[in-house]
Amino acid sequence: MKEFLLIIRNENDNFTKLSSEQQKQFLNKCEVYIKNMKNEKKLIEAQPLARQGVIISGSNGKWQEKPFNETKEVQVGYYHILAEDIDEAIAIAKANPEFEFGTSARIEVRPIKVKEESTGFVYPKID
Repeated sequence: MKEFLLIIRNENDNFTKLSSEQQKQFLNKCEVYIKNMKNEKKLIEAQPLARQGVIISGSNGKWQEKPFNETKEVQVGYYHILAEDIDEAIAIAKANPEFEFGTSARIEVRPIKVKEESTGFVYPKID
C-alpha cells in the first residue's frame, strides 16, 4: 500500500452557504465516509481546517503576515490515506461528500514521499 494525501479545497464560504439542514447532512456524510475508510483500513488520518489562519512569507528576519482568507478558495481539510495506486486514491477522493454539496470543491490527490531516493533518508512517522 502507498500513502496519499487528499487535500480538500473549496470556496471559503461554501459551508456557510448551506442551510443548517444541509450542513448537518454534509457532516453526517463525512462521518460515514471516514468510517468506511477506517473499516477498509484505508484511512491514516483526517482533519478539517479552521477557516481562520495566517500566511507567512519572507526570510532573513523580514516577515510578512496576511490572513489566508483573502483568496476565494481555501484548503478546508485533508485525508491521509492508503491506496494500492493513484487510481484507487482518485476513486477514494471521488467518493468524498464535498462533491455532493456544491460545485466548487476540488481535491488534490498527491502521493506522499516517504523516502529520499538520492540519500536513502526515510522521513519519520508518528507511531
